Amino acid sequence: MKYVVVLGDGMADWPLEELKGQTPLSYAKTPVMDSLAAVSEIGMVPTIPEGMAPGSDTANLSVMGYNPRKYYTGRSPLEALSIGADMKDSDVVYRCNIVTLTEEDVPYEEQTIVDHSSDEISTEEADVLLKDVLEALKEDSGETVPTGYEPDKYDFYTGTSYRHCMIWDHGEVLELTPPHDVLTQKIGQYLPSDPVLRYMQKRSYEILKNHPVNLKRKEKGLNPANSFWFWGAGTKPALTSFEEMYHKKGVMISAVDLLKGIAVGAMMDRIIVEGANGGLHTNYEGKAAAAVKALTEDGYDFAYIHVEAPDEMGHQGSIEKKVKSIEFLDDRLIRHVKEGLDASGEEYRMLILPDHPTPIRVRTHVAEPVPYLLYDSTAPGKHTWHYNEKEAAGGGVTVAHGWDLMNYLFSR
Repeated sequence: MKYVVVLGDGMADWPLEELKGQTPLSYAKTPVMDSLAAVSEIGMVPTIPEGMAPGSDTANLSVMGYNPRKYYTGRSPLEALSIGADMKDSDVVYRCNIVTLTEEDVPYEEQTIVDHSSDEISTEEADVLLKDVLEALKEDSGETVPTGYEPDKYDFYTGTSYRHCMIWDHGEVLELTPPHDVLTQKIGQYLPSDPVLRYMQKRSYEILKNHPVNLKRKEKGLNPANSFWFWGAGTKPALTSFEEMYHKKGVMISAVDLLKGIAVGAMMDRIIVEGANGGLHTNYEGKAAAAVKALTEDGYDFAYIHVEAPDEMGHQGSIEKKVKSIEFLDDRLIRHVKEGLDASGEEYRMLILPDHPTPIRVRTHVAEPVPYLLYDSTAPGKHTWHYNEKEAAGGGVTVAHGWDLMNYLFSR
């Protein structure tokens, strides 16, 4: 038996007037998922432990079978594992987004955050911006810098697109707000209380707002990547081996460092798919092909296919693009996975679900149960339901905790 999880990040949503009371998932044309639902179990599962923040970090740990209350030490350390950062037990790791702020003639604290992803800036552009800011920060001195400013205590690592990491030697874990939680708001009340972190964010804006890369982006009608934004602090993680826990050889297929970092921590292999970028126009077909090959030719028992696009479109507040991302997931990924596994003759179980909802109306994550679909090629059922939030809630099955899903998936 082979096993596969298809995770549409942030795919669940709330009913929208613009869609005549439907969610993007129920409105989207998803013939493959709907045909699977008709022969599958559907239901709801809470992926976020009560009282914990509804992030892709806690939610994906949960779906992969790791109780976040036991294993979660912060988001950024997981991403740092993927990037290959050298972490000590005394280090504190922060996510460093490169975001878009308004460029109004007002103090930095009164700027408004426009875009947490800077129009999904390319990794190549972001790397140039990151390095230029760091070079300038290392040269800063004198009365303009805060007391205790020691640039050598802060190491930065380029990640993917707008997502990067900063490691603070003997640092402090500060509760900072994710930029996607405060879109369209003035940033003053959300800036770090630590004077050095606050200084580095402000300096990054001074350096980046007229940077040649950003001037070219604005000429193209793209949002400039004009400020660092620190958040997601945590310490070095320690996950139990996935194979040791479940006796399955697993592989991760994702474009984002968070999921690749979870895989590193879980001692799972990773497949890097060319053209997979975490955006709407990622390489869906390439991910599907990689999963089928891993399961049918390369000796893997389990594949976790993560697609970031629905979450990104939710954060952007684009109904049209979120619907399109779900349709792409259905037609360009799930269809190919099913066809490939069916053609191979392998028996398999496939679990399809989001990690958390990212409702268009709020443009951020919420801690509500999510709909899942569990297909078993050896035991097809016969139902009339489709795969969406409303019908899954009436499917009659609720898995108690997200971290129970792996045992549930592997139970047959």
